[in-house]
Amino acid sequence: IGARHITISTCGIVPKIYEFADMHPQYNLAISLHAPNDELRSKLMPVNRAYPLEELKKALEYYCRENNRKLTFEYILLKGVNDRPDHAKQLAAFLRGMTAYVNLIPYNSVDEHGFRSVNREEAMKFYDLLMKEGVRCTIRKEHGGDIDAACGQLRIKEVRKGTGQ
Repeated sequence: IGARHITISTCGIVPKIYEFADMHPQYNLAISLHAPNDELRSKLMPVNRAYPLEELKKALEYYCRENNRKLTFEYILLKGVNDRPDHAKQLAAFLRGMTAYVNLIPYNSVDEHGFRSVNREEAMKFYDLLMKEGVRCTIRKEHGGDIDAACGQLRIKEVRKGTGQ
């Protein structure tokens, strides 16, 4: 597999992004973002408390300058949490100036977490708002949810099995 077909994913460990950028890799870089502002991202991803969005953006801009590579942002759509029109506008503002691509991911419901997935129409509205703001994006096609084998669901089933539940 060629290096340009490999993607390294991070939740946003800022010092490691600078270190990675200085290596001048041919790999792609993906960032699990999931929220367009610090308040919400800190609730969803505790790493944001250590490395808030402003610091993360500076590191990503450095990576782009050093490597002239496109960034991929992973954004799980959680119904009523991070899927509002103002979230799409905030996300577009955060990405402005970076060569970026957003992978919108409908959440795979897991009872233990209490989050719900957006439906196709809601995902398309978010997608359309981003596209109107000039953000390239796609909606990830869902696979395996009907048999509890989608991303995040197998782990939960395994944990349940291991605890006897």
